[in-house]
Amino acid sequence: MKKILLLICFYCYLPAAYCQLPSYWQQQVNYTIDVSLNDADNTLDGNMKMQYYNNSNDTLHFIWFHVWPNAYKNDKTAFSDQLLENGRTDFYFSSNEKRGYINRLDFKVNGITAKTADHPQHQDIIKLILPSPLPPKAFINIETPFHVKLPDNFSRGGHVKQSYQITQWYPKPAVYDKNGWHEMPYLDQGEFYSEFGNYDVYISIPEKYIVASTGIKKEEKNEGGKKILHFRQDNVHDFAWFADKDFSISHDTLQLASGPIDVYAYYNKANAHAWRNSISYIKSAIRTKCKWVGEYPYRIVSVVESPAKGDGGMEYPTITLISSPANEKTLDFVINHEVGHNWFYGILATNERLHPWMDEGINTYYDNRYSLQQYGNTNLDVIDIKPSFIKNRMPDDQMHALLQTVTAIKKDQPIETPSERFDQLNYNVIAYTKTGDWMKLLETRLGLSVFDKLMQEYYNRWKFKHPYPEDFKSIAEEVSGEKLDSLFALLNTKGSLQKTVRKDVRISAFFSMKNAYKHHYIFISPAVGYNFYDKLMPGILIHNYTFPSDKFQFLIAPLYATKSKKINGLGRVSYSWYPGNNGQKVEIAIAAAKFSADAFTDSTNTKNYLQFSKIVPAVKYVFANKKPRSAVRKFIQWKTFLISETSLLFTRDTTRQVDIITYPVTHRYLNQLQFVIANNRVLYPYNATLQAEQGDGFMRFNFTGNYYFNYAASGGLNVRFFAGKFIYTGDQTFIKQFQTDRYHLNMTGPKGYEDYTYSDYFIGRNEFEKFSSQQIMMRDGGFKVRTDYLSSKIGKTDDWLSAMNFTSTIPKQINPLELLPVKIPLKVFLDIGTYAEAWKKDAGTGRFLYDAGLQLSLFNNIVNIYVPLLYSKVYTDYFKSTITEKRFIKNIVFSIDLQNVSLKKLFPQSPF
Repeated sequence: MKKILLLICFYCYLPAAYCQLPSYWQQQVNYTIDVSLNDADNTLDGNMKMQYYNNSNDTLHFIWFHVWPNAYKNDKTAFSDQLLENGRTDFYFSSNEKRGYINRLDFKVNGITAKTADHPQHQDIIKLILPSPLPPKAFINIETPFHVKLPDNFSRGGHVKQSYQITQWYPKPAVYDKNGWHEMPYLDQGEFYSEFGNYDVYISIPEKYIVASTGIKKEEKNEGGKKILHFRQDNVHDFAWFADKDFSISHDTLQLASGPIDVYAYYNKANAHAWRNSISYIKSAIRTKCKWVGEYPYRIVSVVESPAKGDGGMEYPTITLISSPANEKTLDFVINHEVGHNWFYGILATNERLHPWMDEGINTYYDNRYSLQQYGNTNLDVIDIKPSFIKNRMPDDQMHALLQTVTAIKKDQPIETPSERFDQLNYNVIAYTKTGDWMKLLETRLGLSVFDKLMQEYYNRWKFKHPYPEDFKSIAEEVSGEKLDSLFALLNTKGSLQKTVRKDVRISAFFSMKNAYKHHYIFISPAVGYNFYDKLMPGILIHNYTFPSDKFQFLIAPLYATKSKKINGLGRVSYSWYPGNNGQKVEIAIAAAKFSADAFTDSTNTKNYLQFSKIVPAVKYVFANKKPRSAVRKFIQWKTFLISETSLLFTRDTTRQVDIITYPVTHRYLNQLQFVIANNRVLYPYNATLQAEQGDGFMRFNFTGNYYFNYAASGGLNVRFFAGKFIYTGDQTFIKQFQTDRYHLNMTGPKGYEDYTYSDYFIGRNEFEKFSSQQIMMRDGGFKVRTDYLSSKIGKTDDWLSAMNFTSTIPKQINPLELLPVKIPLKVFLDIGTYAEAWKKDAGTGRFLYDAGLQLSLFNNIVNIYVPLLYSKVYTDYFKSTITEKRFIKNIVFSIDLQNVSLKKLFPQSPF
């Protein structure tokens, strides 16, 4: 009877047994690689033998292989595209000599030649087609020769002259796991996911080189001026090595519970002083992770100084490459971070391309914990600022300040975002900093003791495997005995993890970003202004601009004019809010300004100053970007300019027969609607503005577009296009033409009196003599020749006008200013334009006008000086008839383009 019951139970449980999820499995890949370095042409020649174990339940017909040196093959790779998106053109414009590739692949599988197929999208991925299917629980032998041309070190590997960083250098199979194949292109932002295995690597290299490598050196021998080194390491998923003739080596051992390990530091001899405590820092990193997470399983750990420019480092199993930071605290921090990757990148080999937080963010949590233990704080200056005046006003924790700023404007991204989908800033502040904060929340929720047990259990259960987020969550709930759905849901949401802090009001000098998350700052500092009429204007500046920014912002700058004795100044008040969840922004603002725009000396030798004032209410809507990595910015803006101007009026008292001079104040308005789109990408950036304006008796429409063509060596060509139309809304009378003259379209860059919104800065707004009279503004036709002495300037119209402006840098080889010790960018310009009157019968000019000359751009294009050398005949005739002396000097014009100051231009990936 018992046997019958057992048999019944067996059949009842059989369906349930077949319905259980399959047990965990992963592939195994064992390598034997022979490679030689040729330092004359910076190449590798190698042969790879591999045992590929199919531990899955699937039959494989092909294997995806990463051949990542081909990421450097040309500018058509995902790597090249991403660098451009991140604001770098160095690789895109690099020469073939500086690029790299892998070739001479000839795969054999179990001794049979196997074919390969290209990936449909990426040059650095190929498909190895197996001659016969690979069944479950079986293995095959794969081998191939390979040749690598090492690139300049644009990313993590290559060479800097004859210092070599040999990373991602051999054909490597993509991971095949429960979710299928994970073939991926090489990226600079976005790390790796690879199969575990055992490595035997034989390196042949000229004797003068010192080699640092993954694994233990088993043997070294010399043969014919070369040394051959044999390195071995089991249970790793990558292998990297570094060679330099000038390495200094520090070495010691560290006793762990499992036995002693070797600790190495390789660094440039010139930096020996900076690295004097490096061994101690490496040991501290190992000890703390062993205590907090789990025992280090390998017998060696090495840190290598990188010769390449840059900050931070890059980790590989048992070895990491780091740049030499500015101070010892930063060196300690970077070593701790990069050595810590041995646990979360090396031993817990998560898919970091899809889930970067599982390595970078968890590692950041332990960085913070380490810094608290060693230094009592988590502050690290990620931006090295030398002047103490500025440094003392920077946030103690710059990364958290950036995180708070991005979050406040709703341009942050969820923690659970793949590496390549993060914009550059979010990759750092979300995948690293915010995840570290999230881990701290987990610690606070569970308590430190339970948290440590959780992490130790996670490590012990998943070491040398490929855990996913759900595996981490499962163990967290198992160890804590709590449901953690709400906490883990934060990985997929945007917004701050911190509780809102009630801010107090704090008055400070100049500016500050220190603890801006808990203070409403009001800053007070000296201010100064200058123009030709008011002369020097000292004053004070009161504002609350800081990062993270408040929704309510204000700026007021009262100034005392030492010449006119007037109280002048400017101010602005705005309020912003973010109605969506992707960075949409609405801003309402009101601005005001008051200055002298001209001066008149009467017959009594009394100087009277003609002032203007304006009040400008505005509404602006900034559109969200569908793609967070996009450098496109779009907004629509409405402004109404309410302007009061003191004018000069001459009348005649016919009774007394005397002239009377009065200074009436006139009032006018202008409504302005703009739609602006700008793409501040580093390659071929552009911007375009569509503008409609309406005032008393007229409407003015115009389009302005700029497109920049980069040159391969440096510099580039900017092409500007302008088209405008002026329309009278009433009768076109002589009086109306006179009243609207300042609004008419100009072929020449307008003068100060034609800046009808008082939006540009002019030294002498209404001067017609001497230096200040030679200032123009870049608007309308943008020509650089002046015809101010005519009653009607050449090319000025109240109908339509169109122009194109070309500005090009000059190659260094033919730029005479390159001989100077100070870099002064010299450019050439060419302007071509036409307008309505030129197409009329018996027109006084040709249909097309032109001018060309040299341009000197100073202070990052804020001040531009133009020297016209060639121009249309109508301009030549004008100059001959009106400028009789010093014609060359008087023809030089300049512009002060403060509108060129833009954080977005300096940092295209900036969300601000």
